[in-house]
Amino acid sequence: MAGPRSGAGAGATVTRHRGHPAAATLLTLLSALLTCCVRCAEPSKPSNIILILADDQDVQLGGMTPMKKTRTMIGEAGATFVNAFTVTPLCCPSRSSILTGQYPHNHEVRNNSLSGNCSSPLWQKGPESEAFPTTPQTEVPTFFAGKIRTSEPLLETTVRKTATSAMFHLAGISGMHWCGGNSQYYNYTLSVNGKEEKHGDSYEKDYLTDLIANRSLNFLDNRSPQHPFFLMLAPPAPHSPWTAAPQYQKVFNDVKAPRDGSFDKPGKDKHWLLRQPVNPMPSSSVSFLDNAYRQRWQTLLSVDDMVELLVNKLTSIKELDNTYIIYTSDNGYHTGQFSLPIDKRQLYEFDIRIPLMVRGPGIKPNQTLKAPVLNIDLAPTILDISGVDLSTVNVDGQSFLAQMAPSLRNGTERPFFLVEYTGEGHATTDPACPKLGPGLSQCFPDCVCEDAFNNTYACVRTLDKEHDMQYCEFADSESFVEVYNLASDPLSAGEHREEGGPRRPAGDEPATHKAPVVRGRQLPQHQVTKKKKTEGGRAAKQTTSVSQWNIHHKYDTWINLFS
Repeated sequence: MAGPRSGAGAGATVTRHRGHPAAATLLTLLSALLTCCVRCAEPSKPSNIILILADDQDVQLGGMTPMKKTRTMIGEAGATFVNAFTVTPLCCPSRSSILTGQYPHNHEVRNNSLSGNCSSPLWQKGPESEAFPTTPQTEVPTFFAGKIRTSEPLLETTVRKTATSAMFHLAGISGMHWCGGNSQYYNYTLSVNGKEEKHGDSYEKDYLTDLIANRSLNFLDNRSPQHPFFLMLAPPAPHSPWTAAPQYQKVFNDVKAPRDGSFDKPGKDKHWLLRQPVNPMPSSSVSFLDNAYRQRWQTLLSVDDMVELLVNKLTSIKELDNTYIIYTSDNGYHTGQFSLPIDKRQLYEFDIRIPLMVRGPGIKPNQTLKAPVLNIDLAPTILDISGVDLSTVNVDGQSFLAQMAPSLRNGTERPFFLVEYTGEGHATTDPACPKLGPGLSQCFPDCVCEDAFNNTYACVRTLDKEHDMQYCEFADSESFVEVYNLASDPLSAGEHREEGGPRRPAGDEPATHKAPVVRGRQLPQHQVTKKKKTEGGRAAKQTTSVSQWNIHHKYDTWINLFS
């Protein structure tokens, strides 16, 4: 197993419910865990909870394939959700949704930028201050390690004494090991209970995934056994820079990114950003994404080891049968789909589907569950496990405890959900790509860009036994709309038509992968700001977001497109 104990870290719904602030109750579990007993292995003993949150791990393109131990020790020992989604396919807004149980249009973190409210003063004074309790210390042992969100580094000239770092310390979290900024494997700085701790490039001392694993084991060794515990572990894998542990750097040498589905297909009938990539991709881009895909798998092997260490530790301290272990990711990922090299941020299945597996008291093994579950459901599910009355909680998500443990809870499946994102861009033109103009970001050397101001959209999705459909509106100069019947078009390959015009197929997708995409339709009450256009119709400046409320109320209308 990677990361021996002597190694790294061994030392130091849309309808809003009215009530208490959303995530202030998220770790009300710190006190609720003390009294909850209805779902415990022993009637008088409350349950423990461990949440493991990977970074950019897809499920649609084989992201769980290298994680044999995790699939066995969590998935086969409990429930695997095959229709789990993020409500926004990017790190900071997704993690903010996990912490608050709210859609981005409610917690108002739009993307990874400071202007998009990621770690902004507005977030720090509002949702972040409510994400975990700032009440006096409780007796519940609680531990967090890894990446919370992204954006600016946590530690500036001094350790940040306000907002999150101090808040967690004041809230009585027993162990807080927060890595500021974006994911790193070496050469990072942690805030350890509010104190700065710098790390270098020694595998034995500094490899972050192993450090998180080892410090969580130390926490379990030193916990107060009479109280339940909560752990949230957020390793960097498989996020770039994809630095694998030394023992795993030569595995999967023959692995390449999947070539089926929408790999290197032209996106000529999709929104503006997807009509820009060169197709077919140059060989240099294909080689680059193959290497990224392989290295992502390599980094995940250390996470797989971490899961094994945790399960074995829980077994040795006789807590495994009384612990809920939740494994998931913040968003999906793509490697070559529609000729986009590598990233997330898109509304398609590969970016919005995420892994989700849970084991714990009352959950029968080897379950495969098809009910749609969202990352905004994690907070209310944790609260539900902890005995909190969810009618008092101000969240958009709903508990999925009833789906995986119906003997413990009654519940219903949601009829629809939202997916939304606000694109990032630069106000000036990249000198290396003058033809593209301003308003883009995340650009590669061959001028293929993964994001733009006009990559701003809101989607409504319905997924049940009869339908699997998605309707999306863009806040761009074209008022672009994409609609998919995913029951017959699982690749979102689509077909497009002008309003009132003839239909025509997109690319060379087989006949079974055809679905209507209505393009250029100006819909009623569509909140779009007219933008200054540059050559090619691209947006030169950011616009307002598509109204999630309006798109929600169109649910009954758009579903009739397929009847």
